[in-house]
Amino acid sequence: MTPSAPSRLEQLLAFYADDPNDAFTIYALATEYRATEPLRAWEYYEKLLAEHPDYVGTYYHAGKLLEGFGKKDEAADIYRKGLVVSKKAGQQHAASELRQALNSCLGLDYEDD
Repeated sequence: MTPSAPSRLEQLLAFYADDPNDAFTIYALATEYRATEPLRAWEYYEKLLAEHPDYVGTYYHAGKLLEGFGKKDEAADIYRKGLVVSKKAGQQHAASELRQALNSCLGLDYEDD
């Protein structure tokens, strides 16, 4: 009997074991857990926010997860921080998505720069 190929999650956990400070692996683990284990996903997003604050992709998904937990104020704070980080990094598309997410979170139907 041939052993089955490791799942994507198993592969990511192995990468994480080899290098627990790799931002992309941490982000990928958060993404992998988001739908099935949101609290575990949040642990990885928290690690990214604390240890890799310049990793722009974190902010949108961390904010959405917080909104899913009913923590709109915390989500809005994450979106605001992400706006600063994404603009500083010159990532205008990410900044635009974060602005839309923030406006939606705050119940605003318009752009308010």
